[in-house]
Amino acid sequence: MLMVLSPAKTLELNPPLPRMKATQPRFLRQSAQAVRALRKLNTDELGTTLRVSAKLAQLNAERYQNWKTPFTPENARPAVLMFKGDVYLGLKAEEFSTENLRFAQKHLRILSGLYGVLRPMDLMQAYRLEMGSAFGPGKHENLYSWWGTKVTDALNDDLPRKRNAVLLNLASSEYFRVIQQDRLKARIISPVFKDYSRGQYKVMSLFAKQSRGRMASWIIRNRITDAAQLPEYNLAGYWYNEEESTAEKPVYYRDGH
Repeated sequence: MLMVLSPAKTLELNPPLPRMKATQPRFLRQSAQAVRALRKLNTDELGTTLRVSAKLAQLNAERYQNWKTPFTPENARPAVLMFKGDVYLGLKAEEFSTENLRFAQKHLRILSGLYGVLRPMDLMQAYRLEMGSAFGPGKHENLYSWWGTKVTDALNDDLPRKRNAVLLNLASSEYFRVIQQDRLKARIISPVFKDYSRGQYKVMSLFAKQSRGRMASWIIRNRITDAAQLPEYNLAGYWYNEEESTAEKPVYYRDGH
C-alpha cells in the first residue's frame, strides 16, 4: 500500500536533520526548469500566478532567485519535516523514529506543484506553487499538463509489486488530479472523514485535513501494509461507519471533538 498526501503552504524552514540519510527529488531537472520560468515573472505577475499578497509574492520571488542545486543538508531539508500545514499537524513526522522514517520513505509520497512527487526524505528548498496555479512552464497551460505522465509513472514504480496493489488517497482533489488514474496500476482507496455538526455528519475541511495526516501517521507507526486493516482506524474519536462505507471509500464518523 502506497499513500499520497498534499503538500502544505506553511513551512518549517530549518527543522532538525534526522539521523537517516536524505535523498534527492527525482524530478529536480524539471523543477529547475519551472524555477527558471517563474524567475521571468515580475513580483506582480508572480502574485497573480500564486494568488498571494504582495508581501508573499516578494518572499517567493526571493526564494526562486535563491533556489539552486545541488540540494544539500546545508541548503535544503527533508520534505516531510518542512511542510507544516494541518495535514502535517496530524502526521507529526517530527516525532518519527528512524524506523518510522524508513517505513514512510517506502510507503508515503507527497505530491507537489514544483517537485512533482516527493519521498519523505527527499531534500527540498522552500517554495510556493499550488498544483492548481495558472502557471505552466514553456507551452504548457498548467502544471497538470506540465507533469503529464511523470507523477503517475513514478507512483507506479513505487507501488508494491503485487496484483492487488493499493494507492491510499489522502490528498486533496486539487493535487490528486495530477495522477492519471487510467494509467495507475493500483486500486484507489479514498477515505472520508465526517464530523457531527448541527444535526448531521459532514466533511469539515480542517478536521478532514488533520485526519488524513493522522491516518498516515497511524499506518506508518503500526507498519500497516494491508488495506483490509483500514476499518480498524479509530484515532481522535473517529469510528468506521460500515453502513456508509464502500471498498473504495471507507467512511469514518466522529460524534464530537
